[in-house]
Amino acid sequence: MAQRTHRSPTWDAALALSCTSSNSDAVSSPKSFTSADLVKARRVAGVSLAVGDGETLVILGPSGAGKTSLLRLLAGLEDPDSGCIRLDGNDVTKLPARDRRVALVSQDDSLFPHLTLYQNLAFPMRLRRTARAQIERAVVEQAKLLEIDRYLHVRPAQVSGGERQRAALARALLSGPRVILLDEPFAHLDPQLRANVRSQFRDARRRFSGAAIHVTHDHGEAMAIGDRLAIMIAGRIVQCGDPQTVYDFPASLDVARFFGSPPMNVLEDESPIAGIRPEHVVVDGDGPLRGVVEETETIGPDALLRVRTPRGCIVVRVLRDSVGSAPAAGSHVGLRFPPRFVRRFDRATGLLIE
Repeated sequence: MAQRTHRSPTWDAALALSCTSSNSDAVSSPKSFTSADLVKARRVAGVSLAVGDGETLVILGPSGAGKTSLLRLLAGLEDPDSGCIRLDGNDVTKLPARDRRVALVSQDDSLFPHLTLYQNLAFPMRLRRTARAQIERAVVEQAKLLEIDRYLHVRPAQVSGGERQRAALARALLSGPRVILLDEPFAHLDPQLRANVRSQFRDARRRFSGAAIHVTHDHGEAMAIGDRLAIMIAGRIVQCGDPQTVYDFPASLDVARFFGSPPMNVLEDESPIAGIRPEHVVVDGDGPLRGVVEETETIGPDALLRVRTPRGCIVVRVLRDSVGSAPAAGSHVGLRFPPRFVRRFDRATGLLIE
Protein backbone atom coordinates (compact mmCIF):
# COMPACT_ATOMS: atom_id res chain seq x y z
CA MET A 1 0.00 0.00 0.00
CA ALA A 2 1.36 3.39 -0.97
CA GLN A 3 1.93 6.07 1.62
CA ARG A 4 -0.98 8.52 1.64
CA THR A 5 -0.72 12.28 1.91
CA HIS A 6 -3.13 14.58 3.71
CA ARG A 7 -5.24 17.00 1.64
CA SER A 8 -5.93 19.58 4.30
CA PRO A 9 -5.74 19.80 8.00
CA THR A 10 -2.67 21.28 9.59
CA TRP A 11 -3.53 19.85 13.01
CA ASP A 12 -4.07 16.37 14.40
CA ALA A 13 -7.19 15.17 16.15
CA ALA A 14 -7.17 15.97 19.87
CA LEU A 15 -7.87 12.51 21.22
CA ALA A 16 -9.13 12.16 24.77
CA LEU A 17 -10.37 8.91 26.21
CA SER A 18 -11.53 10.66 29.37
CA CYS A 19 -14.86 12.47 29.44
CA THR A 20 -13.90 14.83 32.23
CA SER A 21 -12.53 17.72 30.16
CA SER A 22 -13.03 19.30 26.72
CA ASN A 23 -10.31 19.73 24.12
CA SER A 24 -12.49 21.67 21.67
CA ASP A 25 -10.52 24.89 22.23
CA ALA A 26 -7.35 23.19 20.99
CA VAL A 27 -8.44 23.40 17.36
CA SER A 28 -6.25 25.88 15.49
CA SER A 29 -8.78 26.99 12.87
CA PRO A 30 -12.13 28.73 13.45
CA LYS A 31 -13.55 26.79 10.50
CA SER A 32 -13.62 23.35 12.05
CA PHE A 33 -15.99 20.73 13.33
CA THR A 34 -15.30 19.32 16.74
CA SER A 35 -17.03 16.75 18.89
CA ALA A 36 -15.44 17.09 22.28
CA ASP A 37 -15.75 14.57 25.08
CA LEU A 38 -19.13 13.24 23.97
CA VAL A 39 -20.51 10.66 26.35
CA LYS A 40 -23.43 8.32 25.72
CA ALA A 41 -23.91 5.58 28.28
CA ARG A 42 -22.61 2.19 27.11
CA ARG A 43 -22.27 3.36 23.50
CA VAL A 44 -19.97 6.39 23.24
CA ALA A 45 -17.71 6.32 26.27
CA GLY A 46 -15.67 9.44 25.59
CA VAL A 47 -14.59 10.92 22.28
CA SER A 48 -12.72 14.08 21.34
CA LEU A 49 -12.17 14.78 17.65
CA ALA A 50 -11.41 17.73 15.38
CA VAL A 51 -12.19 17.51 11.67
CA GLY A 52 -11.08 20.29 9.33
CA ASP A 53 -12.66 21.82 6.25
CA GLY A 54 -12.08 19.68 3.18
CA GLU A 55 -11.02 16.70 5.30
CA THR A 56 -12.55 13.23 5.32
CA LEU A 57 -12.26 11.38 8.62
CA VAL A 58 -13.13 7.68 8.43
CA ILE A 59 -14.26 5.91 11.59
CA LEU A 60 -13.70 2.16 11.50
CA GLY A 61 -14.80 -0.25 14.16
CA PRO A 62 -16.55 -3.54 14.84
CA SER A 63 -20.33 -3.83 15.14
CA GLY A 64 -21.57 -2.29 18.38
CA ALA A 65 -18.54 -0.02 18.76
CA GLY A 66 -20.72 3.12 18.89
CA LYS A 67 -20.03 4.47 15.39
CA THR A 68 -23.65 5.14 14.43
CA SER A 69 -24.42 6.50 17.89
CA LEU A 70 -21.58 8.99 17.48
CA LEU A 71 -22.96 10.18 14.13
CA ARG A 72 -26.44 10.56 15.62
CA LEU A 73 -24.96 12.73 18.37
CA LEU A 74 -23.22 14.92 15.81
CA ALA A 75 -26.36 15.18 13.67
CA GLY A 76 -28.47 16.25 16.65
CA LEU A 77 -30.66 13.14 16.64
CA GLU A 78 -29.48 12.26 20.15
CA ASP A 79 -28.17 14.37 23.03
CA PRO A 80 -24.80 13.71 24.72
CA ASP A 81 -24.81 13.14 28.45
CA SER A 82 -21.87 15.53 28.74
CA GLY A 83 -19.48 17.49 26.55
CA CYS A 84 -20.14 19.76 23.59
CA ILE A 85 -20.28 19.82 19.79
CA ARG A 86 -18.84 22.83 17.99
CA LEU A 87 -19.36 23.82 14.38
CA ASP A 88 -17.29 26.71 13.02
CA GLY A 89 -16.39 27.52 16.61
CA ASN A 90 -20.02 27.74 17.73
CA ASP A 91 -21.52 25.43 20.35
CA VAL A 92 -24.39 23.57 18.64
CA THR A 93 -24.87 20.89 21.30
CA LYS A 94 -28.42 22.04 22.06
CA LEU A 95 -29.24 23.18 18.54
CA PRO A 96 -32.01 21.14 16.83
CA ALA A 97 -30.89 18.87 14.00
CA ARG A 98 -32.70 20.96 11.37
CA ASP A 99 -30.63 24.04 12.27
CA ARG A 100 -27.17 22.45 12.34
CA ARG A 101 -26.41 22.33 8.60
CA VAL A 102 -25.28 18.74 9.07
CA ALA A 103 -26.33 16.16 6.45
CA LEU A 104 -26.58 12.47 7.32
CA VAL A 105 -26.54 9.72 4.69
CA SER A 106 -27.28 6.22 6.00
CA GLN A 107 -27.28 2.69 4.59
CA ASP A 108 -30.87 3.16 3.49
CA ASP A 109 -31.23 5.88 0.87
CA SER A 110 -34.23 7.53 2.64
CA LEU A 111 -35.52 9.07 -0.60
CA PHE A 112 -39.15 10.11 -0.83
CA PRO A 113 -40.72 7.26 -2.84
CA HIS A 114 -43.54 9.39 -4.32
CA LEU A 115 -41.15 12.01 -5.74
CA THR A 116 -38.92 11.78 -8.80
CA LEU A 117 -35.18 11.84 -8.32
CA TYR A 118 -35.17 15.45 -9.51
CA GLN A 119 -37.77 16.39 -6.90
CA ASN A 120 -35.84 14.51 -4.21
CA LEU A 121 -32.61 16.32 -5.06
CA ALA A 122 -34.33 19.69 -5.27
CA PHE A 123 -36.23 19.26 -2.00
CA PRO A 124 -33.67 20.77 0.43
CA MET A 125 -33.07 23.73 -1.89
CA ARG A 126 -36.78 24.39 -2.15
CA LEU A 127 -37.00 24.42 1.65
CA ARG A 128 -34.42 27.20 1.60
CA ARG A 129 -36.55 29.06 -1.01
CA THR A 130 -33.76 28.95 -3.58
CA ALA A 131 -34.60 30.42 -6.99
CA ARG A 132 -35.98 27.86 -9.45
CA ALA A 133 -33.29 28.46 -12.08
CA GLN A 134 -30.56 28.01 -9.47
CA ILE A 135 -32.18 24.79 -8.24
CA GLU A 136 -32.34 23.37 -11.76
CA ARG A 137 -28.74 24.27 -12.49
CA ALA A 138 -27.43 22.80 -9.22
CA VAL A 139 -29.49 19.59 -9.44
CA VAL A 140 -28.46 18.84 -13.02
CA GLU A 141 -24.80 19.58 -12.28
CA GLN A 142 -24.73 17.33 -9.20
CA ALA A 143 -26.66 14.58 -10.98
CA LYS A 144 -24.18 14.62 -13.88
CA LEU A 145 -21.26 14.43 -11.48
CA LEU A 146 -22.73 11.30 -9.88
CA GLU A 147 -23.95 9.93 -13.23
CA ILE A 148 -27.67 9.86 -12.42
CA ASP A 149 -28.79 12.71 -14.68
CA ARG A 150 -30.56 10.29 -17.05
CA TYR A 151 -32.81 9.13 -14.19
CA LEU A 152 -33.97 12.49 -12.85
CA HIS A 153 -37.47 12.06 -14.27
CA VAL A 154 -38.17 8.68 -12.60
CA ARG A 155 -39.03 7.64 -9.05
CA PRO A 156 -36.65 5.80 -6.71
CA ALA A 157 -38.34 2.40 -7.18
CA GLN A 158 -37.50 2.54 -10.89
CA VAL A 159 -33.72 2.68 -10.45
CA SER A 160 -31.10 0.40 -8.92
CA GLY A 161 -29.84 0.49 -5.35
CA GLY A 162 -26.58 2.10 -6.46
CA GLU A 163 -28.41 4.84 -8.30
CA ARG A 164 -30.66 5.49 -5.29
CA GLN A 165 -27.63 5.75 -3.03
CA ARG A 166 -25.95 8.18 -5.40
CA ALA A 167 -29.17 10.23 -5.39
CA ALA A 168 -29.10 10.26 -1.58
CA LEU A 169 -25.50 11.51 -1.65
CA ALA A 170 -26.43 14.18 -4.19
CA ARG A 171 -29.37 15.35 -2.09
CA ALA A 172 -27.16 15.58 0.99
CA LEU A 173 -24.58 17.68 -0.86
CA LEU A 174 -27.32 19.94 -2.28
CA SER A 175 -28.70 20.62 1.19
CA GLY A 176 -25.86 23.11 1.76
CA PRO A 177 -24.25 21.33 4.72
CA ARG A 178 -21.12 22.42 6.55
CA VAL A 179 -20.60 18.79 7.57
CA ILE A 180 -21.65 15.58 5.86
CA LEU A 181 -21.97 12.36 7.87
CA LEU A 182 -21.90 9.02 6.05
CA ASP A 183 -23.12 5.96 7.93
CA GLU A 184 -21.95 2.98 5.83
CA PRO A 185 -23.75 4.32 2.73
CA PHE A 186 -22.24 1.67 0.43
CA ALA A 187 -22.80 -1.32 2.70
CA HIS A 188 -25.70 -2.85 0.74
CA LEU A 189 -24.05 -2.56 -2.69
CA ASP A 190 -22.22 -5.40 -4.40
CA PRO A 191 -18.40 -5.06 -4.49
CA GLN A 192 -18.03 -3.77 -8.05
CA LEU A 193 -20.87 -1.26 -7.72
CA ARG A 194 -19.55 -0.20 -4.32
CA ALA A 195 -16.16 0.59 -5.86
CA ASN A 196 -17.81 2.62 -8.66
CA VAL A 197 -20.05 4.62 -6.31
CA ARG A 198 -17.10 5.19 -3.98
CA SER A 199 -15.06 6.62 -6.86
CA GLN A 200 -17.92 8.92 -7.88
CA PHE A 201 -18.32 10.06 -4.30
CA ARG A 202 -14.62 10.96 -4.15
CA ASP A 203 -15.09 13.11 -7.26
CA ALA A 204 -18.11 14.84 -5.72
CA ARG A 205 -16.27 15.17 -2.40
CA ARG A 206 -13.55 17.29 -4.00
CA ARG A 207 -16.17 19.95 -4.79
CA PHE A 208 -17.47 20.01 -1.21
CA SER A 209 -15.42 22.28 1.03
CA GLY A 210 -16.83 21.19 4.37
CA ALA A 211 -15.84 18.35 6.70
CA ALA A 212 -16.91 14.74 6.14
CA ILE A 213 -17.08 11.88 8.63
CA HIS A 214 -17.47 8.46 7.04
CA VAL A 215 -18.33 5.39 9.13
CA THR A 216 -17.57 1.96 7.70
CA HIS A 217 -16.75 -1.61 8.66
CA ASP A 218 -14.91 -2.19 5.36
CA HIS A 219 -11.16 -2.03 6.01
CA GLY A 220 -10.23 -1.46 2.37
CA GLU A 221 -12.79 1.33 2.04
CA ALA A 222 -11.40 3.00 5.14
CA MET A 223 -7.90 3.02 3.65
CA ALA A 224 -9.13 4.27 0.26
CA ILE A 225 -11.37 7.14 1.35
CA GLY A 226 -9.96 8.65 4.52
CA ASP A 227 -7.50 11.51 4.94
CA ARG A 228 -7.39 10.32 8.53
CA LEU A 229 -8.57 7.10 10.09
CA ALA A 230 -9.99 6.68 13.59
CA ILE A 231 -10.35 3.21 15.11
CA MET A 232 -13.34 2.98 17.46
CA ILE A 233 -13.64 0.05 19.85
CA ALA A 234 -16.15 -0.25 22.70
CA GLY A 235 -17.26 3.38 22.46
CA ARG A 236 -13.76 4.87 22.43
CA ILE A 237 -11.42 6.20 19.77
CA VAL A 238 -8.33 4.10 20.45
CA GLN A 239 -6.16 5.39 17.58
CA CYS A 240 -6.39 8.18 15.01
CA GLY A 241 -3.99 9.17 12.29
CA ASP A 242 -2.92 8.72 8.69
CA PRO A 243 -4.47 5.42 7.45
CA GLN A 244 -1.17 3.91 6.37
CA THR A 245 0.47 4.80 9.69
CA VAL A 246 -2.41 3.27 11.65
CA TYR A 247 -2.07 0.12 9.54
CA ASP A 248 1.70 -0.11 9.83
CA PHE A 249 1.93 0.89 13.50
CA PRO A 250 -1.20 -0.17 15.43
CA ALA A 251 -1.20 1.63 18.76
CA SER A 252 -2.31 -1.39 20.76
CA LEU A 253 -3.02 -5.10 20.61
CA ASP A 254 -6.74 -4.30 20.27
CA VAL A 255 -6.07 -2.33 17.09
CA ALA A 256 -3.62 -4.95 15.77
CA ARG A 257 -6.15 -7.74 16.27
CA PHE A 258 -8.95 -5.75 14.65
CA PHE A 259 -7.52 -3.67 11.81
CA GLY A 260 -6.56 -5.50 8.66
CA SER A 261 -8.12 -8.22 6.56
CA PRO A 262 -6.82 -10.54 7.79
CA PRO A 263 -5.53 -8.81 10.94
CA MET A 264 -2.01 -8.85 12.32
CA ASN A 265 -0.56 -12.11 13.60
CA VAL A 266 0.02 -11.80 17.36
CA LEU A 267 2.65 -14.01 19.00
CA GLU A 268 2.07 -14.06 22.74
CA ASP A 269 4.86 -16.50 23.54
CA GLU A 270 7.35 -13.61 23.56
CA SER A 271 7.82 -10.75 25.97
CA PRO A 272 7.21 -8.15 24.79
CA ILE A 273 4.44 -9.57 22.60
CA ALA A 274 5.31 -9.64 18.89
CA GLY A 275 3.04 -8.85 15.93
CA ILE A 276 3.50 -9.05 12.16
CA ARG A 277 1.17 -8.52 9.21
CA PRO A 278 0.37 -11.62 7.09
CA GLU A 279 1.88 -10.07 3.95
CA HIS A 280 5.19 -9.53 5.74
CA VAL A 281 5.68 -13.16 6.77
CA VAL A 282 8.12 -14.80 4.35
CA VAL A 283 7.69 -18.41 3.22
CA ASP A 284 11.26 -19.70 3.20
CA GLY A 285 12.38 -23.30 2.95
CA ASP A 286 15.20 -22.48 5.38
CA GLY A 287 12.98 -20.36 7.67
CA PRO A 288 13.58 -20.95 11.39
CA LEU A 289 9.90 -21.42 12.25
CA ARG A 290 8.57 -24.69 10.86
CA GLY A 291 4.92 -25.42 10.36
CA VAL A 292 2.23 -27.31 8.48
CA VAL A 293 -0.25 -25.61 6.14
CA GLU A 294 -3.74 -26.30 7.51
CA GLU A 295 -5.65 -24.38 4.84
CA THR A 296 -4.99 -22.49 1.61
CA GLU A 297 -7.45 -19.84 0.45
CA THR A 298 -7.03 -18.26 -2.98
CA ILE A 299 -7.98 -14.58 -3.28
CA GLY A 300 -7.31 -13.46 -6.84
CA PRO A 301 -3.53 -13.28 -7.32
CA ASP A 302 -2.96 -13.81 -3.59
CA ALA A 303 -3.20 -16.86 -1.40
CA LEU A 304 -3.82 -16.95 2.34
CA LEU A 305 -2.07 -19.75 4.17
CA ARG A 306 -3.02 -20.79 7.67
CA VAL A 307 0.05 -22.46 9.07
CA ARG A 308 0.10 -24.44 12.33
CA THR A 309 3.39 -23.86 14.14
CA PRO A 310 4.75 -24.45 17.66
CA ARG A 311 4.07 -20.73 18.26
CA GLY A 312 0.41 -20.95 17.24
CA CYS A 313 -1.49 -20.45 13.98
CA ILE A 314 0.22 -17.98 11.61
CA VAL A 315 -1.66 -16.45 8.67
CA VAL A 316 0.51 -15.73 5.64
CA ARG A 317 -0.48 -13.73 2.55
CA VAL A 318 1.61 -14.61 -0.51
CA LEU A 319 1.56 -13.66 -4.17
CA ARG A 320 1.08 -17.00 -5.88
CA ASP A 321 3.47 -15.97 -8.65
CA SER A 322 6.21 -15.37 -6.09
CA VAL A 323 6.03 -18.90 -4.70
CA GLY A 324 4.70 -20.72 -7.75
CA SER A 325 1.51 -22.55 -6.87
CA ALA A 326 0.52 -21.88 -3.26
CA PRO A 327 1.50 -24.67 -0.83
CA ALA A 328 -1.35 -27.13 -0.44
CA ALA A 329 -2.92 -28.18 2.83
CA GLY A 330 -0.64 -30.62 4.61
CA SER A 331 2.57 -29.10 3.17
CA HIS A 332 5.50 -28.48 5.50
CA VAL A 333 6.89 -24.94 5.21
CA GLY A 334 9.43 -22.68 6.85
CA LEU A 335 8.56 -19.13 7.92
CA ARG A 336 10.70 -16.09 8.53
CA PHE A 337 9.80 -12.76 10.18
CA PRO A 338 11.86 -9.82 8.80
CA PRO A 339 12.74 -7.74 11.90
CA ARG A 340 11.77 -4.39 10.30
CA PHE A 341 8.15 -5.56 10.02
CA VAL A 342 7.83 -6.93 13.56
CA ARG A 343 5.93 -4.75 16.05
CA ARG A 344 6.34 -5.10 19.82
CA PHE A 345 3.59 -4.60 22.40
CA ASP A 346 3.86 -4.25 26.16
CA ARG A 347 2.47 -7.36 27.81
CA ALA A 348 0.98 -5.46 30.76
CA THR A 349 -0.69 -2.55 28.90
CA GLY A 350 -1.05 -3.97 25.39
CA LEU A 351 0.36 -0.71 23.96
CA LEU A 352 2.81 -0.47 21.07
CA ILE A 353 6.42 -0.10 22.11
CA GLU A 354 7.94 2.60 19.90
